[in-house]
Amino acid sequence: MGKPRILIVDDDPKLVRLVREVLTATGHEVLAAHSGEHAIQMAALEQPDLVLLDISLAGALDGFEVARRLREFSDLPIIVLTARVGQADLLRGFEAGADDYITKPFSSPELLARIRAVLKRTRAGAASVEPAIVACERVRIELASRRVRVADQDVHLTPTEYNLLLELVRHRNQVVLHEQLLTAVWGNARQDDMDNLRTYIHSLRQKLEVDPADPKLIVRCPGVGYMLVWQDVSNS
Repeated sequence: MGKPRILIVDDDPKLVRLVREVLTATGHEVLAAHSGEHAIQMAALEQPDLVLLDISLAGALDGFEVARRLREFSDLPIIVLTARVGQADLLRGFEAGADDYITKPFSSPELLARIRAVLKRTRAGAASVEPAIVACERVRIELASRRVRVADQDVHLTPTEYNLLLELVRHRNQVVLHEQLLTAVWGNARQDDMDNLRTYIHSLRQKLEVDPADPKLIVRCPGVGYMLVWQDVSNS
């Protein structure tokens, strides 16, 4: 498959140099951008496998806006780098299209583990789906193309949102444990990260439910997990 190509977007030259050294030494090809505008250009032209994106970019476009712009034309995985650890900032990052986050300062092993995990689940999600259609009255999922339609309108899901939905679809009308969802979508490194899971469930409900405040499709089983309530109308 060749060397994974990583685009790092950060206006701190020392951090960029450090990340470049770590990734190059471990078999990655590294691209770098120091502004939001440059990052969007490079992502479009170079088509990297993953973006490491600093949230606190100086200039006209901060990291949140860069993520939103990238999501307008690409599903490439995005890991945000942040010194902010508040739930509101994490939610903003995920809503803008981030697939994972790393809090500064971070270690080289943590960085490499997060990159491996995101690339693995993105590739696995793309490779493991079946050439079939799953549909209920409101939602239609074309598994081969990863296309999701809600009320006959295309809905964009990030790779992580799609993989979470896919895990729920595979076990539709069954309670899926918190730990099972976390392991299937994020791997063992995030097995206890309930905030991450809740954030993505919230995001999926915003995109799929008639009334996200009163969900009928993705329902919570308190203290246990979530269930996708699904009445199949097509499986071919």
